[in-house]
Amino acid sequence: MYQSLFEDASLFCLLLEIDHDLAETARAAGCPACGGTLHRASFWRKPRGAPASLGREHRERFSFCCAVEGCRRRVTPASVRFLGRKVYLGAVVVLVAALHKGATRQRGERLRELLGVSRRTLGRWRRWWRERVPATRFWQAARGRWARPVAQEALPASLLAAFGAVVQPAERVVAVLRLLGPLTTGPGLSGGAF
Repeated sequence: MYQSLFEDASLFCLLLEIDHDLAETARAAGCPACGGTLHRASFWRKPRGAPASLGREHRERFSFCCAVEGCRRRVTPASVRFLGRKVYLGAVVVLVAALHKGATRQRGERLRELLGVSRRTLGRWRRWWRERVPATRFWQAARGRWARPVAQEALPASLLAAFGAVVQPAERVVAVLRLLGPLTTGPGLSGGAF
């Protein structure tokens, strides 16, 4: 069900559109420290796992800098494309980790071949989902959103399943990435190069 999304450029274009909206909302709000105008100060990433057909614009991480001299605070809004400082795109981290749990050996090899994800990286992702995410204040607050508990030991597959009312797989992935937005801006969860 989710495997076809790795090559679905429309999913990644939708995520870029959502990031544009999140960035515009942050820019319009102004500097949180002094209320000053925010100027564009985006930076370029070299994300892994994206379909080859995506253009350069998918590598830009939107960010801003306060124009007020003496403040110059950087504001990097939440993102549905990037999970903190991780090298792989957020959708890839969610999908591969979810698929890997129930993957046969052959399917696991196919995922690694398709995306260039090593076994070691998969292990780090599993630990990140099972240990680091549940330990955050964000997750402590977010997990209460569902009537039935989301199984921590089955993250992120259980999180995708929690959005069961959303029928389309791409929409579930977007819903999960929107939920994870608060984790994309701070250094707390990046946990190294993923």
